[in-house]
Amino acid sequence: MTGLAVDDAAWASAWRTRSPVDKLVLCAGLVVCALVLPVWPGGVLVALAAVVLALGPARVPARTFGRAARWPLAFVAVGALTAVVSVDGGLGWAPDAAARAGELVGHSVAGGAAVLLLATTTPMTDLLAALRRLGVPAAVVEVAGVTYRLLFVLLQSLTTIREAQTARMGHSTWRRSYRSSGTLAAAVFTRSFDRARRLQEGLAGRGMETGLRVLPESLPSSRGFLAATAAGLAALVTVGVLA
Repeated sequence: MTGLAVDDAAWASAWRTRSPVDKLVLCAGLVVCALVLPVWPGGVLVALAAVVLALGPARVPARTFGRAARWPLAFVAVGALTAVVSVDGGLGWAPDAAARAGELVGHSVAGGAAVLLLATTTPMTDLLAALRRLGVPAAVVEVAGVTYRLLFVLLQSLTTIREAQTARMGHSTWRRSYRSSGTLAAAVFTRSFDRARRLQEGLAGRGMETGLRVLPESLPSSRGFLAATAAGLAALVTVGVLA
């Protein structure tokens, strides 16, 4: 277990052995459909397709998928609320508030479901290797890889410090919990920054000036999967445009 539920789900997914390029094509196509098709029925069908694929063929746990969607949904809700408020002549609702909110929520939820399908079926290591093969600049891929690795440094520091605070009754009351939370945030920042600096110095001391090279796992592309992807996306576009 890595400590990140989405990453654990990706490693355990039934689509783990599928080519990350195939999954990128599928999810990128779904995102494009979510953006360009009308919310009804296009956006709804895209969101439904992403969820069905994740919980069905990919066998992602429904609880993990639902928990991963909570914060994006909360962000979408806040965005929709601020988009429909009008300040012209006083605070109030925009004349087309319902339509604007519906379009914003529909496009966002559909696109977010497609991105979560990729995140819960493709480990980051496979995704970075696929981006290299697709010609993404090495500097961009390296920054993404370093950021990914530092997430675990941050998570480990957070867990260790919080366990120590709990053992010292640091969360026994609301007042102590508030104080401990502030201390936790400061300690995690300084500790993670220090560990990241030491990691950088250690790699530089070993001559690691061009990035960390690893042997990627060979995951061949599937023509059948790509054909099914093209057929499914074409069906979504047809229904979304003609309905």
